[in-house]
Amino acid sequence: MNSFRAMRIHQVEKATVARLDSISLDALSPGDVVVRVQWSGINYKDALAVTGKGRIMRAFPRVAGIDLAGVVESGAGPYQKGDRVLVTGCNIGEALDGGYAEYARVPAEAVIPLPASMSAQDAMAIGTAGFTAALALKRMLENHQLPEMGPIAVTGPTGGVGSIAIDLFKRAGFTVHAVTGKADKADYLKALGADEVVSRQSLDMGSKPLEKALWGGAVDNLGGPTLTWLTRTVKPWGNIASIGLAQSHELNTTVMPFILRGVSLLGIHSVECPRAWREDLWRKLGGEWAPRHLARIASRTITLEQLPAACAELIAGTVTGRILVKIAD
Repeated sequence: MNSFRAMRIHQVEKATVARLDSISLDALSPGDVVVRVQWSGINYKDALAVTGKGRIMRAFPRVAGIDLAGVVESGAGPYQKGDRVLVTGCNIGEALDGGYAEYARVPAEAVIPLPASMSAQDAMAIGTAGFTAALALKRMLENHQLPEMGPIAVTGPTGGVGSIAIDLFKRAGFTVHAVTGKADKADYLKALGADEVVSRQSLDMGSKPLEKALWGGAVDNLGGPTLTWLTRTVKPWGNIASIGLAQSHELNTTVMPFILRGVSLLGIHSVECPRAWREDLWRKLGGEWAPRHLARIASRTITLEQLPAACAELIAGTVTGRILVKIAD
């Protein structure tokens, strides 16, 4: 290829600016595998990078997009031209050039074979958001979370991670309660499998070190006061998967939930996930853990040209589910 389109983040004085550039392969960060990108998606981190609302990039200029799926153009190791592959996390779209381009060059260790049952479009409907939700399910199951312990509270449930978490945990046999500030999205959440929709505004979060135990466990996208409240209201031996900080990066709690109820707080870090875990989770997402409501969750598709406006919508909190980015056929 001579040149191709890429949404790159530039540093202009002290600000960051997204531009749709025409670049060559030589402009990309080093890598072993060149992928002709077909699909990507928008994650909160991508929206921060493209809008300049967060300092995500660790070098400039860099192609944004922490997810991609497509076909190998030239490969190394086990990857040959024509192989269907995906990449999520692994520092692409941050330290390395990412998926918002017609071609990507990535380290071989970041590349995952696309499950045979999964299209590139479906892989990006799942993306880092769904992978993160699956990682939360994996860690909670490994730490003995059981459906009979009580409902799983999912905060931030209308976003990509929360939406797929509802789908995955319901499929795994859990009762799921969606805790949301968006009462108008109740029908959407119930369609994904939520057994109850709980208004966040109606909650009395209390102030005691331990409040009434309500939840068997939780998947939290918010951090801050909401995560603090969850630590005080999860039942004995329940797990809380900490996934995001949409509300705050701070956590002000006590040790009492951990030593008097045996609650576990599990950190979910999808960027540098061990490769064996990554391969296993994508196999599951292409098989017994395949989300059942992807078409509803990822119902909107945009182009590279439409990325800045869509990312601004996500930062403003007006997006439900996931937005797909179609790069090429």
